Amino acid sequence: MIKNDWSLEEIKEIYFSPVLELILRGAEMHKQYQATGEVQVCTLLSVKTGGCSEDCAYCPQAARYNTGVEAHKLMNYEEVVGKALDAKNGGSTRFCMGAAWRNVRDNSDFDRVIDMVKGVNAVGLEVCCTLGMLTEQQAQRLKEAGLYAYNHNLDTSDEHYGEIISTRTYKDRLETLDNVEKAGLSVCCGGIIGLGETDDDRIKLLHTLATREQHPESVPVNALVSVKGTPLEGRDRVNVWEMVRMIATARILMPKAMVRLSAGRNEMSFEQQALCFLAGANSIFTGEKLLTTPNPDFDADKEMFHLLGLKPRESYKAEKEKKLQTVG
Repeated sequence: MIKNDWSLEEIKEIYFSPVLELILRGAEMHKQYQATGEVQVCTLLSVKTGGCSEDCAYCPQAARYNTGVEAHKLMNYEEVVGKALDAKNGGSTRFCMGAAWRNVRDNSDFDRVIDMVKGVNAVGLEVCCTLGMLTEQQAQRLKEAGLYAYNHNLDTSDEHYGEIISTRTYKDRLETLDNVEKAGLSVCCGGIIGLGETDDDRIKLLHTLATREQHPESVPVNALVSVKGTPLEGRDRVNVWEMVRMIATARILMPKAMVRLSAGRNEMSFEQQALCFLAGANSIFTGEKLLTTPNPDFDADKEMFHLLGLKPRESYKAEKEKKLQTVG
């Protein structure tokens, strides 16, 4: 049964269960609520790169770190829509645009992003944005322009958050999620493992997501990609079993969510990714880069889909199913 009143103890019991049993339970929940063998293919494009005023310890786009990422101004409309067409032709059904901003400002750049949302929407892709913090009014403008989803990750637990970011608070993040929901946008919110957090931090992050009044429509599970020049430079990669444990637990807690196998996938074999899909992941980002870090390209993912017998999920499937249920 889908529930929003999970206790920390209940989540701990799930999370710490033997990993093979956890995978089996995640797979059973996945089969009950999702179309097995179907994976949503998403593309994430950095439309404004670098020069960010934030101090996120993992991020190569922070202006204060020397990571070799050059700051670029906002891309032009034609280039973004062209990238969206390329993504659609490559098999993507959701296109997410990211800007290295602390928060959205009501200026000409935001007006240009609004136009980009309209253009990508016209291509026929689900449109997502990740632009930093935003007000309810700004979220409403994006909704009216045709935005489908907004990504705003919590990254880690409230308790560990201050070790990773000091330029905004956990409360700031939650307020943006509330503003996104009030505007009627789909919420995409997850976290990153490998930030020096404990298992308890991971459990508390999942607890925060799973006890929201509405579960996020999508939950990205990211593995830290350690970038030279950031405070988290040189951190060891998380192993596949840690990813599997997070994905399976997220699937059990939030059965209807799209659980996204996100950053860190470039370092995973097809076999390791298959374990993640078995545990309950049903979405990936494809394309050469995930904002600024390496990511498997379309051809590699096409090969994996063929090998594993996976098929891409169609755009707006959830909306189409809702309409059919209403008509029925």
